[in-house]
Amino acid sequence: MQDVLVDMGPAFLGSRLKRLAERLQAGAMRVIEEAGLPLQPGHMAVLAALRGRALTIGQLAEAIGISQPGVTRAVGQLEKLGIVAGVPAADQRTRMIGLTPAGQAAAYRAATDLWPRIGLAAEEVLGGGGHGFLAQLTAIERALDQASIAERAAHASAGGLRIREFEDSLAGDFHDINAQWITAMFALEPTDRDVLEHPQQRIIAPGGTILFVEAPGLGVVGTCALQRTGPGRFELTKMGVRDSARGLKAGEFLLQAMIERAGAMGAELLYLLTNARCEAAIHLYRKLGFVDDAQIMAEYGARYERCNVAMRFAGLPAPPLAR
Repeated sequence: MQDVLVDMGPAFLGSRLKRLAERLQAGAMRVIEEAGLPLQPGHMAVLAALRGRALTIGQLAEAIGISQPGVTRAVGQLEKLGIVAGVPAADQRTRMIGLTPAGQAAAYRAATDLWPRIGLAAEEVLGGGGHGFLAQLTAIERALDQASIAERAAHASAGGLRIREFEDSLAGDFHDINAQWITAMFALEPTDRDVLEHPQQRIIAPGGTILFVEAPGLGVVGTCALQRTGPGRFELTKMGVRDSARGLKAGEFLLQAMIERAGAMGAELLYLLTNARCEAAIHLYRKLGFVDDAQIMAEYGARYERCNVAMRFAGLPAPPLAR
């Protein structure tokens, strides 16, 4: 099943973090329930902030970093549970909130039992990278303090596509982008799996290349490979673009870059194999100079069961095919 939040990349960061928070808090809720405390995960920050001191609603909001209405709602819930209560203040116009004896006992239980166990569980999930992850969260929060997403989006440009070269960290994108479109229309064949699972050995090492297209706010949205099949001969293969890039012309941008790269690599023959069902892709290939070629089909078409269309880039002279 397609994971929309993952495919949409940074544009859906807020939704993905919310989903992550819901999963983390669901686990924390079970730990709290098993401890017999009548509290929710959202109450824990208030409990931690009030340990050993009384604060106003405004001070609580600042300490926790959430809105005053949110703090007011949490305090109201905790008052009903007998966990917090108003305490005398020097200025009678100021309302101070502090822990009741029951709240102090709950805070002690949380600090000595719940929080350490939940923290250890979280560190295990982070796989030893907790400090780096938390530092990155802090950097995100500070960046948002300087300018909100709305402010930054108002000055952002929807263009800015750029090409990225293959590196090991992008092997997963190469696999997932292609596996998604192939399985949506056909079935992964053995030759597909071989190339997608071993791009370095099957594409790069024999003299080919893999390029990616990256879109602002979306990350890597498309990929394409040039597979060397003989001296001066290259197959344009494994080209796919995520649905999240629809309307950005990322496919055309990527294909143009790949054609230029093929020329720079000394290609004498640039061809591709596809299926008539890929109508949008075939339209794009023809737009950028590919033409149907029966000789290509005869020579290379048996590579894929689904292949019933073979094309050659007409911008290069057509050398005689190998016999």
